[in-house]
Amino acid sequence: MTRTLLAIDQGTTSTRAIVFDTTGQVVARAQRELPQIFPAAGWVEHDPERIWSDTLAVCRTALAESPERPLAIGITNQRETTVLWDRATGKPVYHAIVWQDRRTAGLCEALAAAGHGDTVTARTGLVLDPYFSATKIRWLLDTLPGLRQRAEAGEIAFGTLDSFLLWRLTEGRVHATDATNAARTMLFNIHSQCWDDTLLTLFDIPRALLPEVYDNAHPFGTTTLFGPPLPITGMAGDQQAATVGQACFRPGRVKSTYGTGCFMVQNTGDTVVASRHRLLSTVCYRLEGQPTYAVEGSIFIAGAAVQWLRDAIRLIGHAGETEALARGIDHTGGVYLVPAFTGLGAPYWDPLARGAIIGLTRDSGIAHIVRAALESVCYQTRDLMEAMRADGTEAPDALRVDGGMVANDWLMQFLADMLAVPVERPRVIETTALGAAGLAGLGAGVFDSLDALETLWQRAAAFSPSLPDNRRNALYHGWRDAVNRTLSRN
Repeated sequence: MTRTLLAIDQGTTSTRAIVFDTTGQVVARAQRELPQIFPAAGWVEHDPERIWSDTLAVCRTALAESPERPLAIGITNQRETTVLWDRATGKPVYHAIVWQDRRTAGLCEALAAAGHGDTVTARTGLVLDPYFSATKIRWLLDTLPGLRQRAEAGEIAFGTLDSFLLWRLTEGRVHATDATNAARTMLFNIHSQCWDDTLLTLFDIPRALLPEVYDNAHPFGTTTLFGPPLPITGMAGDQQAATVGQACFRPGRVKSTYGTGCFMVQNTGDTVVASRHRLLSTVCYRLEGQPTYAVEGSIFIAGAAVQWLRDAIRLIGHAGETEALARGIDHTGGVYLVPAFTGLGAPYWDPLARGAIIGLTRDSGIAHIVRAALESVCYQTRDLMEAMRADGTEAPDALRVDGGMVANDWLMQFLADMLAVPVERPRVIETTALGAAGLAGLGAGVFDSLDALETLWQRAAAFSPSLPDNRRNALYHGWRDAVNRTLSRN
């Protein structure tokens, strides 16, 4: 009999359910694309009810195709995206405000100007930026009539999407989150591992809104929506789940996920790295009450740049065309695409930066722009790795990669060339869902240790750097010049 685990992977552009066996192989899956809502420039929202209905649909489809009923469920989710809902009805009071949303840039600037940035960073490991949940919550409380009073009276619940799905799956019985998602709200003290009263006061957010915070492998609750009770025993934000799925359990090991955005996470063990280069210190995972920390760099636009090429300016019909277009030319002819469509993340943290295509000539064509979009992902990754090294983190012996973009061999080779570090692609590239399933397995007693989880990771391909240093550095210098032209402070 095959023992299985169900992972719910609620991402920015899709909702998926994947059933894994206990060797880490996919045995069933289902996916639905998630529409994006853009009410105003720089605003990004999702419909929580659509997310919920899609979650039910993909879980039912995957379970129907699975050879065995799973032993437990793990949940992973797009982090920072903020939902408030009525505790009595379970209905959201507004659309989910997505992590990419920049509507609170002015509030963040005002708080920074008032000297609160150091307080936030010292307690949370984060920078004052609209990316995180706190100012999104504040905006909702200040904008929707009567909501603050209802929140103070305990009638309203806040959650990132893990909490919202857990609430719905348990039919309102459980309001909880895990330490990794809590660490991305800008309200959680990563040193004391609890909600921080100083930050709640700073952002004017009632404690009554907040969920309980548990380890990543924990008996969160049970659901009966898919038949007999199924325990929910694992939960983690998507990048931390991917870090678990990539078996980055040793300090110094690093992974980078290429989905809508790009997120590089390096395990720092029991040390909280105080970044001097505007990276984030965060919780990598917490087990048996003991946090393991990480340093993280976040790029807002990676795969979303390819979506933009396809949907907004229609240079391609589907993402699979990009590899052949990039291979078909020797270079971009000096064209750089800076995908600052929703500002720039680490290490720039400029919410007002805007995208640009630089270096166009009469010889520039579709292939040059497409290749420049792919190259931008690698340049941004180098930005992150250089910042990590400047902060004194351990030099990695390889970069483990995952996400939809890593199926592109040309992109992976250029990434290795730009970083001068080998790039390793695992056999199972669904590492975010695999990490959630692994945590569920830990919580359910299917696995007895992280060592057992490490055996699930297997390398499928490796890409070794081959570009000469002078060429690598010249290309990167051109990128930095292009970025400087898009920054709002210039």
